Parts: sequence; C-alpha cells; structure tokens
Amino acid sequence: MLKIGVIYPQTEFGHDPAAIKDYAQAAEALGYTHILAYDHVLGANPDRPGGWKGVYHAGHAFHEPFILFTFMAAHTRRIHFATGIIILPQRQTALVAKQAATLDVLSQGRLRLGVGLGWNEVEYTSLGQDFHTRGRRVAEQVALLRRLWTEPLVTYDGRWHTIPDAGLNPLPVQRPIPIWFGGNADPVLRRAARLADGWLPNYKEPKDAIALLETLKRLLVENGRSPSDFGVEARLSLSSGDTEHLLALVSEWQAVGATHLSLNTMGAGLNSPSEHLEAIARFAREVGLQPA
Repeated sequence: MLKIGVIYPQTEFGHDPAAIKDYAQAAEALGYTHILAYDHVLGANPDRPGGWKGVYHAGHAFHEPFILFTFMAAHTRRIHFATGIIILPQRQTALVAKQAATLDVLSQGRLRLGVGLGWNEVEYTSLGQDFHTRGRRVAEQVALLRRLWTEPLVTYDGRWHTIPDAGLNPLPVQRPIPIWFGGNADPVLRRAARLADGWLPNYKEPKDAIALLETLKRLLVENGRSPSDFGVEARLSLSSGDTEHLLALVSEWQAVGATHLSLNTMGAGLNSPSEHLEAIARFAREVGLQPA
C-alpha cells in the first residue's frame, strides 16, 4: 500500500514553534504516514563575487532536521520522519549516528534516514570536509553507521574513519535505522542497489523515472537483492497542476513501483502557515486518506 507523507515547507513556513507543532499534529491527524524535511546547514551569500547558481542561498530558512524532528516527535505519537536528504559526507559520521539514534529512541523508532551527497561546495568548505571525495566516502559512512547502530562497541579502521573500541549508548530502537539514498546519477543508483534500503528519486513525472527504475531493479538483482524489498519515494509538487492531474500522478507513481509519496507545498504560492495546512488537508481529502 502506498505510503503518503508531506514535505515540511522549510523555506516558507516560518519559525513559530506553535505553528510547527500544529503542522506535525495536523499531518498525523489527517492520516499522512510521514513528514520529510530537507537539509542545509549553511546558505551562501547570493551576492558573492562571481554570482550564485544554487537552488537555495542564505535567504532561505532551514531548520536542522534532527532537532526539528525531535521537536515534532514530542508532539506526535504515530507519524514517521524522513530526512530527504541529510548531506552525509559534510557531517561527522559518528555524530550523525548519535543524533539519529537519539531521535529514533525519543520517537520510539519513527526515523528513516535519507542521505545524499549534496551540491553545495560552500557548505562542505565551511564544515571542514572535502567536497571532491564525497562520493567515495559515503559508502564507508553508511557501513559505519549500521555498525554503530547495531553493536555496543565498534572497532573500525577504514580509509576515512577510525574508531578505537567505542560505541553509542543508547542504541536506536531500529537496529539498524533504515537508510535511503537520494540522487539520480548512475553512481548513486549503483551504491543504492548495494547499500541502501530505498531510493528517493528527484523527478516530477513518473515517465521520466521509468528508465532509472528499470536500471535499479536490474542492479538490485545483480546484487542478490529483491526489488520488492526495496523502497522508492517520489515527490509530488502542489504546483504541478490541478487536482485531477495530481491524483493521476499518484496513480502513475504507484504503477511504476513507488512505495512512498510526499506532497511538496513549497513553491505553490502559499503565503502563510495556515495556507500550507489548508493545502495538506485538502489533498488528504482528495486522495482519500483516513484521518487518524
């Protein structure tokens, strides 16, 4: 059964804790299965010398996902949380393991960790990490995360990490926490087929993802894995069209193998938290979600 969630509208929702609580509780009450949030630690000055071509910059607000979800988890009981994505190679692996484990414990096992490489070299530089080795490092990071989440003590001596007989306490509820990969490049698909529990493609239309979905299925089989045990989460933008078109996209994504779908209300001309809440309530009714 298709799991339908919402993308928290970071850049447009504002910073009122009461409104954020209302959003999380409304999403749960409406029957959404999860809330997904994007990750950016720093935004670059768009007026920097040479200009700026990134999607986001210092004028866009982002709450840190682990802390945001911990706040939301304290005010909800059932709804799950997904990072979409944490830019893993710009963060310290053991610290990510600790933050994710803490959130998983406090939410009673409601976290799904989406990870990716990111595109913003400014963030990597500012966080003291090498932008150019990020693809090579992420596989080792994922392997280490899973060990830290499942073993009380870890001794690890890899290319990028060293842990001298140490471990997390407490361990997460989920051992290990599910890890999904974001990104559309061929190396991402190959890593996902080897290492991930699911994939977060970044396409607006199902037809644009079909070729990569077929490639992913082949790669999963080549790695001795069953495609039926692997998740795929698509994104549905409210700005894509009218209700009829959106509902058609839901059916089309499900037909091509999506297991999860998240509604994105950003960029749809909504001007207040109440308008975002009205939009997710309206879509829940249209798609036939069952209120909790």
